[in-house]
Amino acid sequence: LNSSGTEDTTFYSNLGTGYNSQPTEITLQSDGKILTGGSFTSLNSNTRNYLTRLNSSGTEDTTFYSNLGTGYNSQPTEITLQSDGKILTGGSFTSLNSNTRNYLTRLNSSGTEDTTFYSNLGTGFNGYPRIFIVQSSGRIIVGGNFTDVNGTTVGGLVALYSTGGIDTTFMTNFGSGVNSGYIEGMAEQSDGSIIISGNFYGINGISPSINFIYKINSDGTRA
Repeated sequence: LNSSGTEDTTFYSNLGTGYNSQPTEITLQSDGKILTGGSFTSLNSNTRNYLTRLNSSGTEDTTFYSNLGTGYNSQPTEITLQSDGKILTGGSFTSLNSNTRNYLTRLNSSGTEDTTFYSNLGTGFNGYPRIFIVQSSGRIIVGGNFTDVNGTTVGGLVALYSTGGIDTTFMTNFGSGVNSGYIEGMAEQSDGSIIISGNFYGINGISPSINFIYKINSDGTRA
């Protein structure tokens, strides 16, 4: 829509026939391009598996999708941009461009995969991330309904270095993490502390139980 509420008809005209199913995640880049993730498998009658990038006019950035190869086998439900332009995607997928990629990937701004990042993730996640934030240090905090990352037991939350490796000190401080349920909300405060929320009923065995919302320091200890 235009700021007045009228439709920007040129934008939709440039989309052609549009998507064959719903985009559920939309992220705007600083250059005005639009990343869309969802349950769709085509855009304007062309095969587009679950992730596309549009120019600000509504036309497709076809080079981006070409660089994705065959795309994902299921939808990214979370898309976050890093300050260097790289793109973090998390969701229910287990492959990208016919390569095993369990629930989290990082793309270069061109759409090619940052394969070093996934290599450092090892076997990846055993469940899908629902939310993540990128801190100013480049560290990535990921929350969701997973219990294992690259063979390391984690309770619904993991801190990754920008390289994709696990910040083991953070994980030691966070302890056993979510005892039941999962994390689906997260926000970083100005002092670096992190508030997590979700459908959980306990954190790290603390008594009485911590229900639905919890705050940690930047090192993973309880705030």
